[in-house]
Amino acid sequence: MIDYIKIIKKAWAGFDSSREIGKIEDISARVSTNHVFRITFEDEDIVIAKLSYFGEYEHFKEDHRIIHALSNNLLYPFENLLAKSLLKNNRVYTYHYKKGKTDAWVVFYNPTRVLERMPRRLEEHHIRKFGQQIARFHKACSRISNVLPKSSKTLRSDIHLLLERVDKNEHTFGTRAQVDMLRYHCDLFLKNRLKTNAASFETIPVFIDWNIGNFSVTKKLELYSRWDYDWFRMSSRIMDFYFFSRVVSDAGDRTVFSYGINPMMEDRFILFLKEYHEINPLTANELRFLKEGYRFFILNYVIKDGAYFFNDQYAKKLKAEAYEIYLPSVERDFDAEVLIDALRIPEKKKK
Repeated sequence: MIDYIKIIKKAWAGFDSSREIGKIEDISARVSTNHVFRITFEDEDIVIAKLSYFGEYEHFKEDHRIIHALSNNLLYPFENLLAKSLLKNNRVYTYHYKKGKTDAWVVFYNPTRVLERMPRRLEEHHIRKFGQQIARFHKACSRISNVLPKSSKTLRSDIHLLLERVDKNEHTFGTRAQVDMLRYHCDLFLKNRLKTNAASFETIPVFIDWNIGNFSVTKKLELYSRWDYDWFRMSSRIMDFYFFSRVVSDAGDRTVFSYGINPMMEDRFILFLKEYHEINPLTANELRFLKEGYRFFILNYVIKDGAYFFNDQYAKKLKAEAYEIYLPSVERDFDAEVLIDALRIPEKKKK
């Protein structure tokens, strides 16, 4: 058992030992292995602490430094959108706790301002506005991507890391048939990445895990605040789109969730894409890569890191569904040409 409170206190002591903590409350969503705490000081000031042992500390530190640079450089109307990390000596403060088998890290945030939440199931006007807002946000991220710190993670490197883990401990990934399926889909991802020329796609900050519970909007449905950076990375904007399809899906936001591919073929998602495309045009190859973005999500976040990120109950459920439902559905249930036709994207003629 990890003594979270002890680690939080040590982390804060390393930040500012002169301020006395009054109480620490666990406000975690209880879905993931990450833990979020509200710290109230003796003078009643409040900060938020996030404790994680998912992934690697160096990646955690790197991501938060990129996010800080992003939040600091975003211009109106997104200049206050992202939750701010606390700084020490003008750098994002992160604390690494390592003792025995416990390896965890902590970052502190200013409390996030929250306005309106979108409904669990969006109406047409919500979908249209959401598409427009996300298109503008992606454009804003694109404008400043060249001034952000470099990231060491790539889609290709994460898939190769998964294959290395499979080679090292094959039995931990399931039966022989499941391992064969896993290798097949990793190989297909790498081949289709080349086929769609994904290396030419612009690299911008993406948060991937967009859901109703981690952003708020104004009464005019404009993006107001965004928090929860568990799956942040520098990558193609397309990596965000599977979760956009879930936000606008007919099923809506659910307490018990799964990761089927079907929301990306719904008319509601096509409506979202049309609104997005009007402001921030998509290419045919980017839409073809949607399938690979989904495949990567299942391979990397559900199978490779699911046991580290999701709590045990969800990790086992989602991993089983990955082999039984998600991976078999990729080639069968998604057709990018339907989306390309709906957006009337002309094909470039080959010379």
